[in-house]
Amino acid sequence: MSQKVMSIGIVRELTGLTERQIRYYEDKQLVFPGRSPGGARKFSFEDVEQLKEIHSKMKDGFHTFELRKTIAGQQTRH
Repeated sequence: MSQKVMSIGIVRELTGLTERQIRYYEDKQLVFPGRSPGGARKFSFEDVEQLKEIHSKMKDGFHTFELRKTIAGQQTRH
């Protein structure tokens, strides 16, 4: 598992997503950032790639519930 070290601002720059979109994907349980002791979200490079993939699939017409099933399936295989 990748170390979670990036702030939401850096992730925003790397993905082109807004902070609102990133938080929405977290709320829909599509990405699971860590938290700093102060409660700030911390993301890994793996999370960044996941966010890019989620955004791409959402643009292709996928719904969050479909993506959540896919992600759950991937997590059970690891």
